[in-house]
Amino acid sequence: MEEKTYFVTGATGFIGRNLVERLLERGGDVHVLVREGSRERLDALIERWGAQGRVHPVTGDLQAVKLGIDQAWIDEHRGKVDHVFHLAAIYDMTAPDEVNEALNVGGTQQLVNLVNDLQPGHLHHVSSVAAAGAYKGLFREDMFDEGQKLPSPYHRTKFESERLVRDETNVPWTVYRPAIVVGDSRTGEMDKVDGPYYFFKAIQKARDTLPQWFPLAGPEVGDTNIVPVDYVADALDALAHQEGHAGQAFHLAAPRMTPSGEALNHFAAAAHAPQLALRVDSKLLDALPKGTFSMLMQLPALKGVRKAVLEDFGIPDEIVGHMGFSCSFDTRDTERALAGTGIEVPELDSYAERIWDYWERNLDPDLFKDRSLSAAVNGRTVVITGASSGIGKAAALKIAKAGGIPLLVARGREKLEETKAEIEAAGGTAYVYTADLAEMDSIEALVEELLAEHASIDMIVNNAGRSIRRSLELSLDRFHDYERTMQLNYFGAIKLVMGLLPHMTERRFGHIVNVSSIGAQTNPPRFSAYVASKAALDAWTRVVSSELIGKNITFTTIHMPLVRTPMIAPTKIYDSFPTISPDEAGDMICEAIRSKPKTINTRLGTFGEVAYALAPKAVDQILHAAYKVFPDSAAAKGQKDPNERASMEQIAMANLMKGVHW
Repeated sequence: MEEKTYFVTGATGFIGRNLVERLLERGGDVHVLVREGSRERLDALIERWGAQGRVHPVTGDLQAVKLGIDQAWIDEHRGKVDHVFHLAAIYDMTAPDEVNEALNVGGTQQLVNLVNDLQPGHLHHVSSVAAAGAYKGLFREDMFDEGQKLPSPYHRTKFESERLVRDETNVPWTVYRPAIVVGDSRTGEMDKVDGPYYFFKAIQKARDTLPQWFPLAGPEVGDTNIVPVDYVADALDALAHQEGHAGQAFHLAAPRMTPSGEALNHFAAAAHAPQLALRVDSKLLDALPKGTFSMLMQLPALKGVRKAVLEDFGIPDEIVGHMGFSCSFDTRDTERALAGTGIEVPELDSYAERIWDYWERNLDPDLFKDRSLSAAVNGRTVVITGASSGIGKAAALKIAKAGGIPLLVARGREKLEETKAEIEAAGGTAYVYTADLAEMDSIEALVEELLAEHASIDMIVNNAGRSIRRSLELSLDRFHDYERTMQLNYFGAIKLVMGLLPHMTERRFGHIVNVSSIGAQTNPPRFSAYVASKAALDAWTRVVSSELIGKNITFTTIHMPLVRTPMIAPTKIYDSFPTISPDEAGDMICEAIRSKPKTINTRLGTFGEVAYALAPKAVDQILHAAYKVFPDSAAAKGQKDPNERASMEQIAMANLMKGVHW
């Protein structure tokens, strides 16, 4: 095989470095355009390739005249380069318009100027199927300027850069139009989040929230076309070294378009996440009067909703209107040229698992966030109610260790002082405040004291609570059970928030963590007083969240499973039930402060909500069975029974539905 000489732009990019590997396998030298600031990255690749002495850096810049390459180098290599590969470009619809213009169009113009001076044997320009724009129908490989609409600056720059190559190059050229390029089908390796990867976070959240078998419904936004980078690099290498392709364009795309919902389901299956069982064709919106939907989505309120939803899943707003192709791509010329080489596009489902696995291990944006609690609480004041023991104390110790300043609130001072002393012994800072959170006057005094002694109150953890386990039958003459539970769990919590709210509003910052209960999701019998008070707090939070989000005041509701605290001690059957520890519950509070999610739920709690929405009567029957299995305790009857123990039947059901209050 005769050794060739190559010149490559974009060699350190994703497609470029895969292509250079293949060119090196053919022998010969590869000259690589590199900015001075990118030499270290190229040197690392040269070491990875084991190509010292065969890969030659050529210092330049895509935006400079003739790519900023020294004229002496051009004169020395004129007519001696066999193949020029132009891959340097922006393949990113989220990039600013001026960047797309400067790099894609301006860069290609300077590449053409260089090629016309350098006079290589052949120019290979890597364009994109985006050059087809919004063409409707089958876009063939011999088509280019068909009067198609170019719906974004990105589409336009891909079209214009290809036009420059076609119209102004005075050496033989070939154009290649890759479809949406994902990671290597063999290893999953990818270098950035792009294309379908933007939807991986949504898939991950669905997996972490719902069981895999749960059917989902979603929009079918059109057909897509996905190819792995190894196919693109193999095809580029093979086609470039064949004769007779001057003046042609090749679609490096899958022969069959794939519905976007089907593609997402392949990745969902790889993630063991729920799949879209019902995909609603977005074309149904066409039945609306022309422009109605787009006009609605431009309303300020709906734009805010869309932005919030997309941000929650990490999906750029810029790509929403371009998620599906309006045309399909003919690949028959490419398939004919590659016949007999063994190079063909693998089916997406055959390698989706490797793509997903690599993303989750290496590209998941959460991997690069400062996930430490200290980043969220360092130097911030955190009011924690019920901080003298149990969950509140555990959370306070963790927050103080991370650099936060817990403001410890409970009725009794002695245990609060013990918690404060423990925090200070570990090098932290804490303050003690006594208040009866079931008394409104006491809360008002607490608020005055907090605001007088601290320049800022940043966060509130409404942890103090009261639980009563007693059937309605035994509560008919105990209405005060409902009053006192509501007084602390609901009125006390919202009174504290409302007292500190003007201060948070003025500072435009605040986060409130409400410790609710899995019972508010699963409705366990005998907890009507407790669950109702927590459900009231949940509902209040959902309503005021929408009012305050514009002031940067946010809420997290934790639907806490059963925790082994003094509050559950009177119910002796709980001694044998699976519970989480106060330390584990404290971790949930810290996570609520760190990542500020809307809710923190257990899978069983979420399942309980969904099941009740789908089949409420069936759930009532199941809960009634539990009502009979778990009788009122001796404490609920006002008695003491030292022999009270959980039966095997009770233990079995408690373990089956771990975390639920029975």
